[in-house]
Amino acid sequence: MEQQTGLLRGADGIVRCGWHGNLPDYLEYHDSEWGRPVGDDNRLFEKLCLEGFQSGLSWLTILRKRGNFREAFAGFDIDRVAEFSEGDVEMMLSNPGIVRHRGKIVSTINNARRARELRDETGSLAAWFWRFEPAAGERPHTIDWPTLRAMPKTAASIALSKDLKKRGWSFVGPTTVYAFMQAMGLVNDHLEGCACRAPVEKERLSFRRP
Repeated sequence: MEQQTGLLRGADGIVRCGWHGNLPDYLEYHDSEWGRPVGDDNRLFEKLCLEGFQSGLSWLTILRKRGNFREAFAGFDIDRVAEFSEGDVEMMLSNPGIVRHRGKIVSTINNARRARELRDETGSLAAWFWRFEPAAGERPHTIDWPTLRAMPKTAASIALSKDLKKRGWSFVGPTTVYAFMQAMGLVNDHLEGCACRAPVEKERLSFRRP
């Protein structure tokens, strides 16, 4: 990755954000998932939980364990996870395919219960999360590497984090929440010059907000 631009040209000749490092699974995630808008409650819940598991680790580590996480957490079905017991916690603590951190496992179960409450209150998680999408005027004029590096959190992610914490969610600090917003398409942080920036923006423009 070029240190000044944050961009990287792949073996296919295409220039993209450089953080995928041309690793095949990471590159596929960059091209097909990251930044594309999501309106499905379970996918939104999954991503926010996995961002919490990432704390202190790399996203690549979590991505490569995502299938195991999905199996362990019942596909991140909110209602099923909300009913997990201490026995389920102990079972996951013995599962080498996931990150065996009691606090993060317990947090995921707690957050499922809070997600269920929020869904019952607002109709859907998606409808509530998308309320925090920043207006165009609140975004930087240009998304380049220096701008992105200087923006680990934003006013919108701080507000979302604060609201989640007030509702009893955990492992949802403003930096974690901003990574969630980037991944789920609430913002488009593909860099200027990345081949995915324009297609993602087009997808965002046509996305029907919940």
